[in-house]
Amino acid sequence: MEMEKITAEEQFEQVINQDKCIIKFFADWCPDCRRMDMFIGDIMRDHAYMPWYEINTDEFPELREKYDVMGVPSLLVFEKGQKTAHLHSANAKTPDQVRAFLDDLK
Repeated sequence: MEMEKITAEEQFEQVINQDKCIIKFFADWCPDCRRMDMFIGDIMRDHAYMPWYEINTDEFPELREKYDVMGVPSLLVFEKGQKTAHLHSANAKTPDQVRAFLDDLK
């Protein structure tokens, strides 16, 4: 299972207006992002009830700023256009931290 990459701001707007989705904000230069990539697949399968996307913050700095993404990787949950949850990078370093965040969403 892979995340669909968001490549345009219009696509981002369409994605966040779904019933519920999760978006990973990342950067190519980020070692913690690569570390998350090593374990996120199993977590995505366990939480396949919502679609997963990723967006490169370096390509969309205005979205990073608009949604208060201060560090990467960050996981943001959107529901019908509203950000409903945000796992900040400092708390997204281990599979257990990510799983706990997602379990709290249910």
